[in-house]
Amino acid sequence: MPIRLFHWTLAGLIGFSWYSAEEQMLDWHLRSGMAILFLLIFRILWGFFGSSTARFSQFVKGPAAVLAYVKGKAASGLGHNPLGALSVIGLLGVTALQTALGLFAEDNDGLMAGPLSLKISPDLAGTLTELHEALFNVLLALIVLHLAAIIYYAIRGKLLVGPMITGKTKVESTADTHEMQPGKAWVALVCAAIAAALTGFVWSMGG
Repeated sequence: MPIRLFHWTLAGLIGFSWYSAEEQMLDWHLRSGMAILFLLIFRILWGFFGSSTARFSQFVKGPAAVLAYVKGKAASGLGHNPLGALSVIGLLGVTALQTALGLFAEDNDGLMAGPLSLKISPDLAGTLTELHEALFNVLLALIVLHLAAIIYYAIRGKLLVGPMITGKTKVESTADTHEMQPGKAWVALVCAAIAAALTGFVWSMGG
């Protein structure tokens, strides 16, 4: 449940962040960015202490594993396949960088700025703002690739959207079906509390 909730909430917030930026709703853009920061911190913590399929150690594989999967020599099990793991890490990494840049960004009039923008020079803030705007194109490209992969697998008969809604999936008989260890509710609450505290601390630095 935490991963599915994270996935769909992040997707919605990225879309809203784009919309609020385009419509110059900069106060809402900032709030959306801080919400994304909370989600990213939670996901990083959950990647170490959450359910077995959510842990980075379970699905992040080396080049050999990725190549074997591409060649069809390795069956996928529960969770992300080695190729899908690259997509996850890429999307998380670029989203994290995009969010970090936004913390230092400011609008042209200086009326709205990220909470850390006052900690750096105006020139550097301007440069990071330009990078923040440009990096969105990279993030958009990764999202398009992500959607293309979903369509590709759907054509091959493997539906990925359903499991991300229901949490239920069919596993190939030849797959490595190690027993899944669900995450504990209290761990999720602790991770959320830490993420909220860190997000609040970053927000307070702009006051």
